[in-house]
Amino acid sequence: MIRIGTSVGIKRIRFIPFPRGKGGITFLFLLVLAFLFPTGELAAETRKIQGPVEIESDTLDYVKDTDTYHARGNVIIRFTDGVLQADSVSLNKSTNEALAEGHVFLKSGGDVLEGDTISFDIDTKSGAAQNGRIFMVRNHVYVKGTRIEKEGEAHYRIFDGKATTCDGTCPEWSISGKEMAVTVDGYGTVKHGTFNVLDQPIFYTPYLIFPVKTTRQSGLLMPTISYSRDKHGVDVEVPFFWEISENLDATFYQRYMSKRGFKEGAEFRYIISPETYGTFYADYLNDRKDIKETSGSISRNWQSDQQRGSFYLNSLTTFSPGFYLRSDIVKVSDNWYFKDFSSQNYYKSNYLTDPMQRFKNVSFDADKGLNSLDSTVRLVKDAELYNVTALARYTDDFTSPSNDETLQKYPEISLFTVKRPLLGSPLYGAMNAAYDYYYRTEGQKGHLYDVQPAVSLPVRLGRYAQFIPEFSVRETVWDRSDHDDDNSSQATHQGDRQVYTMGANLNTEFSRIYAIGGKLFDKIRHVIKPELTYTYIPDSHQEDAPDYVNRIDETNGLTYALTNTLTARMTDKNGATTYREILRFKVFQTYEINEVEHYYNQDAHSEGKHFQDLNMELNIDPCSFLSFAARNKLDVNRGEWRKTDYDLILRDERGDSAHLQYRYTEDLVKEINLHLNARLTNELDAQFTIKRNEQDDKDVEKSVLLKYHRQCWSVNFGFADEDDDQRFLLSFSLYGMGN
Repeated sequence: MIRIGTSVGIKRIRFIPFPRGKGGITFLFLLVLAFLFPTGELAAETRKIQGPVEIESDTLDYVKDTDTYHARGNVIIRFTDGVLQADSVSLNKSTNEALAEGHVFLKSGGDVLEGDTISFDIDTKSGAAQNGRIFMVRNHVYVKGTRIEKEGEAHYRIFDGKATTCDGTCPEWSISGKEMAVTVDGYGTVKHGTFNVLDQPIFYTPYLIFPVKTTRQSGLLMPTISYSRDKHGVDVEVPFFWEISENLDATFYQRYMSKRGFKEGAEFRYIISPETYGTFYADYLNDRKDIKETSGSISRNWQSDQQRGSFYLNSLTTFSPGFYLRSDIVKVSDNWYFKDFSSQNYYKSNYLTDPMQRFKNVSFDADKGLNSLDSTVRLVKDAELYNVTALARYTDDFTSPSNDETLQKYPEISLFTVKRPLLGSPLYGAMNAAYDYYYRTEGQKGHLYDVQPAVSLPVRLGRYAQFIPEFSVRETVWDRSDHDDDNSSQATHQGDRQVYTMGANLNTEFSRIYAIGGKLFDKIRHVIKPELTYTYIPDSHQEDAPDYVNRIDETNGLTYALTNTLTARMTDKNGATTYREILRFKVFQTYEINEVEHYYNQDAHSEGKHFQDLNMELNIDPCSFLSFAARNKLDVNRGEWRKTDYDLILRDERGDSAHLQYRYTEDLVKEINLHLNARLTNELDAQFTIKRNEQDDKDVEKSVLLKYHRQCWSVNFGFADEDDDQRFLLSFSLYGMGN
């Protein structure tokens, strides 16, 4: 215990653990000063304290008449994640008022508060700093003023103030005003303010709102401004975000397109638990643009006042572990919706790229090339040994003038069981079963019952091979509910089909480890896995089955597969070991023993041939700077490629990158896509994109984008020339404030 008298010189005092505050730098400052109370009065509080506090000063004394403690001369108070420095610090016990004077510097958790003097009321958590400066590390904002008043735990009022996210004494941009108000993790307001470049005023505003947020807060979001020559004209969207409650928020989108009119949208999001959440979105537009065009089998001749819109529901409700309801429902007013709004729409902005982002779950790429759209609702019970799913699915076909002939599935109830031993025997059993009701306005529709039990017998052949014979029988029963009396159709209204499948798989694996001892790789493991699979399916009577029953081809085939993998072991300088599959190459092909013609296979090239297509898959990923993937299919009977897909990605340490993509599917797709990103200087990037349709011998899109970025701002300028539009982009970003 240290006794404090009238005047006692103290070099260092070490106190018991100090609590981490949650109200920012001033709250931590409050707790530091509170430690100057007598030890007895702090007994209850210190039981909650974590981490030490140290006070250094030339003198520390107590004035009984004023009930005030004084620390004078080079005062340094150190605490967890922070430090307070001043020429002197005093605390009046009676009024709970604290005062730090002379070169006051307070740093906590990265945040910094400076001033000539800082006064503080412990009870109200309010105070003031003369010639104060604040740095908020979470969003890298600097605020300074001749006087800074703190009102509550997170609200500041600044007089003759300035705010910026730029480093340095002369910021490249700043906002200043006679009076400013800043709420940490909220918004800032400026009265009689100016926007400054290099401390020179550029324009004046009587009132301005700017964001100082790191978490969700109600208010206007940054607008989007663009120009489209052919589709939209001047295009301006201003979103408003509303934080309704801790578990619910909404965003309202107001979008004006000079060639089309006003498009209004609203998004609502909720979260009840990490496993129960959802999003609902809807938009509406009275489209006044006159359009006449044809694309494939669909055409339109629209006059003004075309009612258009969309809605989207994505939700997950978890009742218990493994038991949940998932909804993915989307509907658009017409086949042209995504063709007209491909450059910017809600669905493109919320496309699923990271499964960890809970509210960006749009599963389709909302581009003009989208040909169909599925809406699904599924109830799932997923247990250790089985899975039961009830599914309803509705499909919109954008390539057809009418959706009447599109086959829908609602409902489907399916059961899947994992392979497990049967009654303690060496046999393993599993079963798939499903019930479907297929529906459409025009065409065949009805019920379908499908069950397929399977039995297998895994056998180890010594140490190096495994042999797995398997037998299954599939029973399919249908009951049509339509009244199609077309005599040309051989399909019966009721019937069944039995399909037997027999097969066996023989596989083995060889491996060897090579000690490389290189800088990049320590060791490499090479694995060769050959496989041989035999499948026999006899011819089954299914000519009278409805068209919604999938046909099963007669098969008597032997499939070989050979997989090579290289896995590298890497050891860093700290001895930590990681593994990376740097190469994977697989080839597989089927040999049809009986030259069976696949009557129900739309691929006519392989009919009546022994050898089917040769499939090749290659992945090369030796380091973060290079990756290559190929998926090829060769028709060995004609010596022609049926499908070739290539992806090559190159990167370097500067940030330069190149992504070259080639897609070819016989008679369907032939395209080349190239995306380049170049770091021309430390502050200037250039991006170039070209998408070319070789099938139709035309460029689908060519775009170039220049990005100039500084420490606290950036500007982008770009141009895109598409086959049906030209777009110009100019965006300006003030870091920490928005785009």
